[in-house]
Amino acid sequence: MKTFRFPVIVIITFLAFSCPGKKDEIAISSPNQVMRVIFTLKEGIPYYRLEKNGFPVLLDSRMGFRLSNNQALDAGFVLLGNEIQTIDTTWDQPWGEVKTIHNNYRQLTVTLQQAGTARLMKIVFRLYNDGLGFRYVFPKQEHLRDFEIMDEETQFALKNNDSAWWIPAFKPNRYEYLYRHTAIKDIDTAATPFTIKTLDGGYLSIHEAALVDFPSMTLYPADSNILAADLVPWKNGIKAYATAPFSTPWRTVEIADKPGDLVTNYLILNLNEPSKIKDVSWIKPVKYIGIWWGMHIGKYTWGSGPKHGATTQRMEKYIDFASKYGFKGVLAEGWNTGWDGDWMANGAVFSFTTPYPDYDLEKIVKYADSKNVGIVMHNETSANTENYENQIDSAYSLYEKLGIHYLKTGYVGTKLFNGEWHHGQFGVEHYQKTVELAAKHKIMLDIHEPIKATGLRRTWPNLMSREGARGMEYNAWSPDGGNPPNHVPTLVFTRFLSGPMDYTPGIFDLMIPSKPNNRVNTTLAKQLAYYVIIYSPLQMAADLPENYEGKPGFQFIVDVPCDWSDTRVLNGEIGQYVTIVRKDRNSENWYLGSITDENPREFTVSLDFLDPGKEYKAQIYADGKDADWKTNPYPLDISERTVKNTDTLDIKLAPGGGQAIRFVQL
Repeated sequence: MKTFRFPVIVIITFLAFSCPGKKDEIAISSPNQVMRVIFTLKEGIPYYRLEKNGFPVLLDSRMGFRLSNNQALDAGFVLLGNEIQTIDTTWDQPWGEVKTIHNNYRQLTVTLQQAGTARLMKIVFRLYNDGLGFRYVFPKQEHLRDFEIMDEETQFALKNNDSAWWIPAFKPNRYEYLYRHTAIKDIDTAATPFTIKTLDGGYLSIHEAALVDFPSMTLYPADSNILAADLVPWKNGIKAYATAPFSTPWRTVEIADKPGDLVTNYLILNLNEPSKIKDVSWIKPVKYIGIWWGMHIGKYTWGSGPKHGATTQRMEKYIDFASKYGFKGVLAEGWNTGWDGDWMANGAVFSFTTPYPDYDLEKIVKYADSKNVGIVMHNETSANTENYENQIDSAYSLYEKLGIHYLKTGYVGTKLFNGEWHHGQFGVEHYQKTVELAAKHKIMLDIHEPIKATGLRRTWPNLMSREGARGMEYNAWSPDGGNPPNHVPTLVFTRFLSGPMDYTPGIFDLMIPSKPNNRVNTTLAKQLAYYVIIYSPLQMAADLPENYEGKPGFQFIVDVPCDWSDTRVLNGEIGQYVTIVRKDRNSENWYLGSITDENPREFTVSLDFLDPGKEYKAQIYADGKDADWKTNPYPLDISERTVKNTDTLDIKLAPGGGQAIRFVQL
C-alpha cells in the first residue's frame, strides 16, 4: 500500500511512581484538541474517561480482567510509567469505499504493575479526532505466562440513559435479527457494533478492531447508564486462553455529531495492521450473478434431483448472461455432494472437491474462462468446522489449480463443531485460519454466518465481504414476512459500520409468485439504490437472469461499479432514510443512492461533490407515479438531465422507496 507522507512520530516517555491509595491521572488530547482521554488509578483500580470539547462522553469507566482460580487483574495496580506518541500518516486501500485514508492520532501507553503479584499490564489508548481505541497488552514477564480469562471488566459509562439500536447476542441465528431501538437500560446482552444516540444529540458506535485469537466482545447493561464487556465463552465457560506476550483486540468508540459521520469514520481500519499480503494485484472487486435466489424461492434445489439448480447446462447459461452484460463472476451453490437430505444438520458429509454428476466443474471453468468470466466457488459447512478443516488444504489447492479466485463460505448452524459459538475464541481462530490459507492460494473470501468484521480487511485484503445480518433471503421465506422497509436504513448506521456486507440486492421480481406469503418489501427503485447504499467489493445481482432481460432499470446494475475512491453521506437518520454518493475509482463518474423507510420523503440535495467547472449527465432512476412498496412497487421513472456542481437536485422517494443516479462526466 502506498504511503503518501512519512509518518510523524513524537515520543515522550515519563516515569511515574505511585502506591495504592494515591490517585494517578494522565491525559492526552486528540490532534485537533477536541477530544480528550484521561486515564486514572483510583485506589489501585484503573479507569478511563472520554471528553469532547470539555464535556463528558464517557464517565469514569472501569478496566481490567478476572482470571481463573479467583485471580484478578483489575485492582491493586501502581503506575510504573507512560509513553505518549503522535502519529500522522496516510495509506491507500487496494479496494474500498475510499481510496486514501488519513491515520492521525495521539497514543498514550501506561504501564501498570500489580502490587503483591508483580504482574505487568499495559493499556494503550489511541485518540483520534473522531473517536478512541484502546487495548490491553500483556508483555513477556516472569509472573504471568499462560493464563485463562474468565471475564473482561471493561466498561463504557454513559452520562445518561441514552437510546441505542442493537441486536441480541447469544441467540441461535447469530447476527441475523432485526434491530431494536430502546433505552440502554432495556437492552439484553447485545452484539456490536452498538449504535447510540445520546440525549445531548450526538452519536456513538461501540465496537472492536483487529479481532484475532480472542473472543468477540458483547455488551450488557451493568447499570442503567453503564455498558460492560461480556466475552463470548468457550463451551467450558472459559472466555479466553492467552500466553504472554499477548495483546487484546482494540475496544473502539466512534463519535459523531450526525449519523452520516459514523459511516465515513475509518478509525477501525486504522487500528488494524497494514497488509500482510505483499502483492495485492490479484485481489479485485467484482460484480457477480449466480444460482442462488432460485433455491430460496423454491424454483431450484441445492440437492440433487429433477430441480437441481447447479447443473452444467444451467451454469453455462448464467455464464453467457454474465458475459453479455459485463459481470465478471458467476456463483453456483449446491454444486458439490452433501446437500441431499437434512444438510443443515449433517455437515460432516459435505465434500468440497467432489461435484454432483450433473455439474462438470472443469468444463464449466474452461467455458467461463473462454467468456472472460470467473467462477465464484461455494463451500457450505453447516457449521461443521472439523469436516471443513480436514478438507480445506486440498479444496483450496484444487481451486487455485483451476484458476478459481473467489470463494463464498457458509456456516449455517446455531453452534460450530463440538458446540462452540461462532463468535468465541474457537470460531475466531477458525475464520482466521481460512483467511490466511486462502491468501496463500490467491483466493478472495465472502463469508456467510461469519465472525463480525473488525477491520481485518486492511491486514488481509483478500477478506473482502461477509454477511453478518439479515440479508435478502429473509424476504423469500421468513415467517415474519421478511425485512421491513426500515431494515437497510438501520443497517447503514449499525452493521455496515463494521465493514462490507454481501446483502445480495437487485431483486426485480418483488412479489415472488412462488411464495405468496412472502415478498421483497421495497420498490424497484430502492433495489437499484442499494448498489450505492450497501458497500461490498463483491456485489451480486441476485435475481434470476430472466427477470433482468428487457428491463430498463437493469442498466443501472450493469453500469454501477463496486470499487470507490470517495464516499460521502448527504443526509440520514437511523432507521428512517439515508442518501449516499460515491465516486467510481476507475472513472470521473459519481453515483447516488437514496432510500427511505415506509414513509415517503422529499429532499433537495446539493451537487457540490461534483468536480467544479465540469458538466455531468445525470441518469436518474426514480420511483414512478403512485409507487408504493406495499401496493405498487414496480413503477420506475427513468430520465436524464445535465447538471453541474453548483446545482441542486430534488429527490422524491415513495413509501419504502429509493432513487439511484449515475452522474457521467461530459
